[in-house]
Amino acid sequence: MDHDPRRLRAFIEANSAVGAAPLLPELRLHLAVELTPLWHATEQQLAADGLEPPFWAFAWAGGQALARFVLDAPAVVRGRHVLDVASGSGLVAIAAARAGAARVVAVDRDPLAVAAIELNAELNGVAIEARCAEAGNCATAEVVLAGDVCYDREMALAVMGWLRAQAGAGALVLLGDPGRAYLPTEGLEEMARYRVPTLDGVEASAEKVGVVYRLR
Repeated sequence: MDHDPRRLRAFIEANSAVGAAPLLPELRLHLAVELTPLWHATEQQLAADGLEPPFWAFAWAGGQALARFVLDAPAVVRGRHVLDVASGSGLVAIAAARAGAARVVAVDRDPLAVAAIELNAELNGVAIEARCAEAGNCATAEVVLAGDVCYDREMALAVMGWLRAQAGAGALVLLGDPGRAYLPTEGLEEMARYRVPTLDGVEASAEKVGVVYRLR
């Protein structure tokens, strides 16, 4: 797909609807819902158009839990430089900006996600630096946030290794996860948990328990 920012924005606006994640009614996002084309698109159809699966178009349970935690405990980000990796819709980054972070950078490898982050930041009246990059190519920050990065084995190995390195270098690293298959079993300190309704229909159950962890 053409990566012209105007075309990417137009694609998102034509294929999504503005709504709110169940756990974060105060924030607005461009989301795929039953009445939008992305809801019905198959992975094969997307690939034929040169598109990655639209992870940016759904509010995943781990990201919702992490965003809720940041809004409920704003001191963890207030006045600090925050990096949100594999940002998707930008939900967690938006929560950090709303909670008073001094600077928020959101990165995702999908150019459409980057455009969605910019649109969603505008919807919520916050300033976010959206960048197209892999987590491993990012400069560090005082606080590093990651929601739902353990659903794929290869991605989990790469991202978790990088996140642990950031924690070892002194960053506060927070991970939001609803029990994905490749969530590590060691080195995690539970900070909070939330019951997350999965109204978008992309999860296997109607509700997930989203847990926020600190990487030790």
